[in-house]
Amino acid sequence: MNTPTRRPIGLKAAALAFAVAASTLAGGIPAAMAAAPNCAGPKSDTWINVTVDGVRNGNGLMAVTLYADEPRKFLAKKGSLYVGRVDADAPETRMCLFVPKPGVYALAVYHDEDSSTNLKRSGVLGLPEEGFGFSNNPPTIASIPSFRSVRLNIAKSGLSTRIHLKYP
Repeated sequence: MNTPTRRPIGLKAAALAFAVAASTLAGGIPAAMAAAPNCAGPKSDTWINVTVDGVRNGNGLMAVTLYADEPRKFLAKKGSLYVGRVDADAPETRMCLFVPKPGVYALAVYHDEDSSTNLKRSGVLGLPEEGFGFSNNPPTIASIPSFRSVRLNIAKSGLSTRIHLKYP
């Protein structure tokens, strides 16, 4: 009869095993393991799952811009906290976006089809040439949405939102 041999595990592995066991006993999952692997932004203990639908192709990147709860900074140059980018996937792109802490934020999304890391615009009015959308999916026919219409309360990790892209 073969008896299994026990190998000593390293200190890091033991610490990880202890953290997982303690978290499981407490009914939780460690943040680093619970967040999806397709996450963007500076890592934190708080994230939101974002599904972007209406994606017309898998070219380039999906860029999700995070704004703090400050209306004057919404869509302003250098007004965002950061832009998280993941590979685009059609017909929908799923990702998670780390946020600094629970709170109210706004999301603006665009499909960066050419991976230029800039939203392509055209004409005198600077209308977008690439697909775009906002948290809460407000109407954007004649103008940009108000900050109030895109505010999103991210009270805890693991919440989900769906943003529909509109292409010009």
